Amino acid sequence: MSLGYAEKLSFIEDVGNVGMKEYFDSPHALREKIERLAMLIKKCRHLVVFTGAGISTSCGIPDFRGPKGIWTLQREGKALPEASLPFHRAVPSLTHMALIALEKAGILKFVISQNVDGLHLRSGIPREKLAELHGNSFMETCPSCGAEYFRDFEVETIGLKETSRRCSDAECGARLKDTVLDWEDALPPKEMDAAEKHCKVADIVLCLGTSLQITPACNLPLKALRGGGKFVIVNLQTPKDKKACLVIHGLVDKVIAGVMELLNMQIPPFVRIDLFQIILTQAMSIDGRYVNWTLQVASAHGPKAMLPFIKSVEVSFLDKEDYKAATLTTQPFRLKRRTIPSKAFEMVLKLNFSDGCGCSSIEIDVPVDFQVPTECFNFDKEVVFQKLRDKAIGESKCGQTDVVERRTILTPRSDITVYAIVTNVIQYSQAGKAFPDFHANGDLKDRVFNINGTESSRKHSKGSKKRKSRS
Repeated sequence: MSLGYAEKLSFIEDVGNVGMKEYFDSPHALREKIERLAMLIKKCRHLVVFTGAGISTSCGIPDFRGPKGIWTLQREGKALPEASLPFHRAVPSLTHMALIALEKAGILKFVISQNVDGLHLRSGIPREKLAELHGNSFMETCPSCGAEYFRDFEVETIGLKETSRRCSDAECGARLKDTVLDWEDALPPKEMDAAEKHCKVADIVLCLGTSLQITPACNLPLKALRGGGKFVIVNLQTPKDKKACLVIHGLVDKVIAGVMELLNMQIPPFVRIDLFQIILTQAMSIDGRYVNWTLQVASAHGPKAMLPFIKSVEVSFLDKEDYKAATLTTQPFRLKRRTIPSKAFEMVLKLNFSDGCGCSSIEIDVPVDFQVPTECFNFDKEVVFQKLRDKAIGESKCGQTDVVERRTILTPRSDITVYAIVTNVIQYSQAGKAFPDFHANGDLKDRVFNINGTESSRKHSKGSKKRKSRS
């Protein structure tokens, strides 16, 4: 969980039981229970998964009530754990991606999460099949029209407060609000109703990485019992063990890896794609002799949004005699220059990425000719994303880019090009790993290997002389 999120919560004295002892099943018992769980899932017609903080600890996000949880350490007067990477760069765990495989196979019908880390949406769970009971640190919503905006940055507020951005619908424009609950906030009816509906008809509610302490959310799995269903717990510490048909004391990733192996199902790779835009604004000088132009590398999430995954931008020019190179290190990344209207030139932008991205930098060529009208288009974003995913997986590295949209604003005259870029590629170790290592239930070292590329790659924007066709 984000340490920032924990600090934003209102103070309360009673946060439930913390620091409870963790239990690990013996290797033999663990294997036997995983086989039982795999059989239950295989026979299941309506599987619902209920997740807590324990599903994300292997992503580098600390939990709250475990031996090294945030509230446990606070109560003991100890220093809070250091984040291993920025919260906004956390990647889904093996378990998150296994749920994607189960959903695509038609086995998993619905996911209920108490987490605010956004990793279920980031992994690819469809929004209509997900209830985020406590909100999402990366989601803003419009209270007027109901539109949702999934961000690449952590929203600055919690407690359903107004943020600094507005709805992008031209007919709406209302101030957006965060979606993360504070202690006194009631669970959102829309999310709760969907969760209850699916639990009531579930054959199995599979609880992963939750201590089932927060009411009323913790009572949702029990609703399956009234309809003849069952619920299963996979966690190292859970007080509701007696009502579950199966309790597995093991690391969630280890258990799910074993289940997927027994079901003969592959865990898909995770490919993260982020958006940014290049804005070129122009205006004639007062005497009409020059074009004053401004280059900006900006977030695709609005004019008041930061670009969290770009650390700096180096700007150079192929015609080095006329233009001086520059390095932009503070946001907004903006460069101002002037040129004669008839002068065409080409810029090279080197985008240096922040920690947590799989590649250190990429280069993009930006051709500029103020006398040629801009070609505007808007491609299907999902089609572009799928092409990038396939290419990234095939090349076993990140850094691939493609243009999603190009549009023009007349006042002030601005050409805006939106790019999609692959910033992480993760493959998950599975085959042959789950059962042989059961003697090490408490130490899952082979959870994931990263196949991100580390070399810079050079890309050309649509329209560049060096790029003959869209890839």
